[in-house]
Amino acid sequence: MRSVQSPRPALTRPDGSTLRITQHCSLGSAVSPVLANLFMHYAFDMFLTREFPRVEFERYADDAVVHCETEEQARQVWAALAERMENVGLRLHPDKTKIVYCRDASRRRSYPITSFTFLGYAFRPRKTKLRSGAMSLSFLPAVSPEALKAMGHQVRKWRIHMHTGLDLKQIATYINPIVAGWMNYYGRFYRSQLYPFLARINTYLMRWARKKYKRLHAFKRFKAWWTGLVDREPGLFRHWAWTRGF
Repeated sequence: MRSVQSPRPALTRPDGSTLRITQHCSLGSAVSPVLANLFMHYAFDMFLTREFPRVEFERYADDAVVHCETEEQARQVWAALAERMENVGLRLHPDKTKIVYCRDASRRRSYPITSFTFLGYAFRPRKTKLRSGAMSLSFLPAVSPEALKAMGHQVRKWRIHMHTGLDLKQIATYINPIVAGWMNYYGRFYRSQLYPFLARINTYLMRWARKKYKRLHAFKRFKAWWTGLVDREPGLFRHWAWTRGF
């Protein structure tokens, strides 16, 4: 476990006084995220609130999204933040810091960057169906490719098809809380982007069944067994609420 010293430059409080953190804190300790968030609150949040009161933003740890009305304003805020971070001993990430044009049906100009990822969601232009039934273009979030890749890696690590010593209820007891967490978080927006991933879980369950029950090797027999299972116990696996087993 490494030990680091908090940045020495003083931070300015709203009342004009200064705050200087000089105590050592081990990385990975319980207090480290608290101190880091406190530091960013003064270094980033309070600075933006004071210098650009009309600019809204969201921040989680050291990742943030700042909403600007024009490209000119965005570049002004970027320059101010870059200077602010330098003053407190930090710097903006040269690759991750970028200006994104939120293109949709009412913002039609072309721009090099029209998407970004924040907290596991990919924000980009997406087709959406209006209440009138007509299709339109909106700037919407959905589960990011990186999050899908990470979840897929987790599912592969389960090696469901190899656990033939377990029954379906035991498998469901193990994976349902995890899958439900993914659905509850990533399914809040554009949940259809999760469907192919959830269907992959069914693929592993099907492989498990064919490996456990030799009689199910025949396609027609397996299909009848699988359809009957889903019909009898539609709530056995949490993701069946969205995929109905397929």
